[in-house]
Amino acid sequence: MPLRSFSASAGAQAALFGAEPALRRMLNYWAATALLYVAGISLLACQVAWGYSAAFPATVLACSAAGGTLCFYVLIRFSSALKLPAEVLAVLQSLFAIGCGMGAYALAGPMRAALLTMTVVIIAFCAFALRPRQTLLLAMAALLGLGGTMLRLSLGDPLRYPPEVEAMTFGYLAAALVSTAVLTGEMMKLRQRMQRKTLDLTAALETIRTLATVDELTALANRRYMNTLLQAEERRQSPGAGHPVRSCVALLDLDFFKQVNDQHGHALGDAVLREFAATARGALRTRDTLARWGGEEFLLLLPDAAPNAARQVLERMLERVHLLHVEGLDPAHRISFSAGLAERRSGEPFTEAISRADKALYRAKANGRDRIETA
Repeated sequence: MPLRSFSASAGAQAALFGAEPALRRMLNYWAATALLYVAGISLLACQVAWGYSAAFPATVLACSAAGGTLCFYVLIRFSSALKLPAEVLAVLQSLFAIGCGMGAYALAGPMRAALLTMTVVIIAFCAFALRPRQTLLLAMAALLGLGGTMLRLSLGDPLRYPPEVEAMTFGYLAAALVSTAVLTGEMMKLRQRMQRKTLDLTAALETIRTLATVDELTALANRRYMNTLLQAEERRQSPGAGHPVRSCVALLDLDFFKQVNDQHGHALGDAVLREFAATARGALRTRDTLARWGGEEFLLLLPDAAPNAARQVLERMLERVHLLHVEGLDPAHRISFSAGLAERRSGEPFTEAISRADKALYRAKANGRDRIETA
């Protein structure tokens, strides 16, 4: 029962606020503004109850604010389908809020100056969605709208709305809005710079991580990373880890690679290493890892593989390498490798298995190269 209740609650939240993080964030902002509207409508009701505001226009304003808030929920919730950008929604909501503020100012009577703080809050909210120049333009729009409202009120009823008081109120509002727009703009610029620095730092860390694990020339695992994998494999195969598993390692060495460097130069030698790495990687199983061990020597880790299965991988690799052609290399020069294969014994460090594979590799070279010897 509790599980079903939790699932129903999660489903209701997904239906109301969507599943996308960006949409949820926008609707969270909407919920915050909705709470402000609720607070404003409640205070407006108090003004009516205490005789500061007329009931009918206050009711019209409250219904308009509530209806507009619900309409914006629909627009935000289905903004993807309606193809409404976040900036457009932010501007529309801000202009609507400014309009509500103008109406509230006209109805508030002696409480009107306190309502101007809500306009500052509107401009501050815009900093989360708009660029600094857009926020400043919106502040100018708020000043024009509220300034026009103050002018109309002072000209229509100078006794209740003294022109000098309205002028001073407008001056304070202008100072507050402009300074808020400028400060929020600077904060937005600072936030954008921090985001760019964060992205740069993330990219730098990813580069460092790549350099720490990948051989730059061949794009295979490097020796450092292979040692990490071997340690992890030893822990996985430790006596207390459950049923024993079989794993193999193989040392590979490109045949007569020194001749390629001597006759054609290191640039072509590097090309041979890159082409070999790409071709050999395509012959591996999913969990196998091939690493550049040093120079033209490579180490292959074959987890969960008996010697026969491991040998099949090496033979498949050898067949593909035989078909390899590198531009600039004499077509008569067939690329091949010699390999020494060893199965890791129970409880044996991989260093010992690699040592036995190394001895098998030397036997493969001594027996004519282009072959696989098993330890």
